[in-house]
Amino acid sequence: MSNQEVTIIIDKKDKKSPNPTTGHALYVLGEIDANTFDLFREVPGKAEDEKIPNDNTTENLKNGEHFFSVPKKLNPGA
Repeated sequence: MSNQEVTIIIDKKDKKSPNPTTGHALYVLGEIDANTFDLFREVPGKAEDEKIPNDNTTENLKNGEHFFSVPKKLNPGA
């Protein structure tokens, strides 16, 4: 079975991605610097948005799904 291509939105930019894909591939596709940013999948409703790990974990995508990057939290005790 071959991958299908879906359109997703990363940081308000349309991107084409094979589905399924990996978390690492989403960081690359969205040009997200994993050293300074985390990538999240928007979850509808009141549920918490889902953090996408920058690794080879399989991610199943839905057409039109939204993702966004946020700066990594600074450790206030550091």
